[in-house]
Amino acid sequence: MSVGFELWLFAIALGTSALGGVLGMASGIFIVPVLTMFGHIDIHTAVAASLVSVIACSCGSAAPFLLGRLTNIRLAIVLETATTAGALTGVLLAGLVPVRLLFLLFAAILIVSGLQMLARRREATARADGRWARWRLDSSYPDRVLGREVAYAVHRVPMGMGLMYGAGLISALLGIGSGVLKIPAMDVALKLPIKVSSATSNFMIGVTAAASAAAYFLHGAISAPIAGPVALGSVLGAVLGARLLMKVPADKLRLMFVVILFALAVQMALGAFGIALTQGGTT
Repeated sequence: MSVGFELWLFAIALGTSALGGVLGMASGIFIVPVLTMFGHIDIHTAVAASLVSVIACSCGSAAPFLLGRLTNIRLAIVLETATTAGALTGVLLAGLVPVRLLFLLFAAILIVSGLQMLARRREATARADGRWARWRLDSSYPDRVLGREVAYAVHRVPMGMGLMYGAGLISALLGIGSGVLKIPAMDVALKLPIKVSSATSNFMIGVTAAASAAAYFLHGAISAPIAGPVALGSVLGAVLGARLLMKVPADKLRLMFVVILFALAVQMALGAFGIALTQGGTT
């Protein structure tokens, strides 16, 4: 493998991880299509490398997000149980549900989520009614753009758990990133600030990817010459993405994510009819 190709892998991982870090999505949804279409890398090797990228991205952004008090760890642990249960259910149901129906359903969910996120222009900062006080999920974070501490409450936890279960289920059935569904669920159902949703999603995708990466490692699918530059670029990209997230206004961040949702919805709708613009990501 040439040095130029390794530098290209590093640059791709840096850019995709920075974008994924800002949006709170797994970088695999961006890096897998790039590696397969432009790098001519086998899809299984690309997926394995993307899992390494996701883990590195999650670890790299953990420190800045934790120092910035953006990640709600207690909430992430609660939601991850539902996502994992959904993913296990999806594995059991794989092959039983028509693929075309899944793609169309996923496209519809993305469009509805995007419209709901676009309609919700103002961040909810009101205190909850106390039903979830014993879980101590409410918190606050310092917003550098606003220059003040922003308090937020976690609403409708059962609905959020249900949506997380669905996110894990659809993610496992389609082999795509659940982060693209986790953030709308946290934004619309739990009414979290978009920056908190992105940071918490970043924390969660690392946990999910670690379990998947272990299986790929045992099967020898992780190629060190490819995964090495990808991991290094992902760590630096994640740190850059975390810094950008703290500086980007919430409205602009929400608009960026909505654009990604609509783009993925178009891709999924076309995929239902056998028109593949890209090949699916992971986690």
